[in-house]
Amino acid sequence: MKNIKKNKVVAALIFLTVFSLAVCLSVFFIIFNRTPKPSEYDPSDYRYGVFLSYEGKLDELKEYETIVIDAQYYSAKEIKDFTADNHYVLSYINVGALEDFRDYYDEYKNLELGEYEHWDEEIWIDVSDGRWQEFILDELAPELAEKGISGFFVDNCDVYYNYPSAEILDGLSLIMEGLRDTGLKVIINGGDTFLDAYTESGKDCKNVVTGINQETVLSRIKWETETFGRNSREDREYFEDYIDKYAKEGIDIYILEYTDGSLDNEIKDFCHKKNYLYYISDSLELDYP
Repeated sequence: MKNIKKNKVVAALIFLTVFSLAVCLSVFFIIFNRTPKPSEYDPSDYRYGVFLSYEGKLDELKEYETIVIDAQYYSAKEIKDFTADNHYVLSYINVGALEDFRDYYDEYKNLELGEYEHWDEEIWIDVSDGRWQEFILDELAPELAEKGISGFFVDNCDVYYNYPSAEILDGLSLIMEGLRDTGLKVIINGGDTFLDAYTESGKDCKNVVTGINQETVLSRIKWETETFGRNSREDREYFEDYIDKYAKEGIDIYILEYTDGSLDNEIKDFCHKKNYLYYISDSLELDYP
């Protein structure tokens, strides 16, 4: 009788031990092997944000360390207050194209090179023209710099991709070098054709940029439906090679992706491994989410 009771006790202890071990293993697996959901908080999500259509108060963007805005529409005080607490403001500046809502549109629209596909309110501009160069470097850039911005987010250097002449290359080089001479950060949006041509001529990339913001490395914009998808393998490899090449030269890399959320984790993993800053948007308008 004693042996039967003893066996029952031993069996119960074995059962409890096995059960406890199973529970511990399950908890361990859940904690350490789960895949984070896109909605979960990730501090890296707030190191960089691009808000070109944002019109609200900068205080509402305080969770972001570095923001890209159109500083033409903000005062020096607003920008100073935002940057006072270890925040950085990059101002959008369009050097290769001209939008019809700018107050200087009528003055420079006669420098048009051609229509801008997908953006009806915008035209490509002749960057080789001295009037345009003087406007960017002697008026627009100084006005933005005086507001206390941390640097420039330079758009539409792809004018050289669309109009690849020596005159356009020289004019764009002059503008970009002038922006670098301000001592502020200069982040080129895309601009691979220009930057490659500039460096292949024997010049140092650091003469014109401190960073590259590359759009759609992993994602793709379906212009016909204005929706998003996964980039082709060929295009992804091309953009990866482009940014990797300049990252090795000490150029800061920023990634801007557009997705409905399906690529969020893949984008984050890619940027974490490369130590790139990133911003993921579900809107082409780049307004505050």
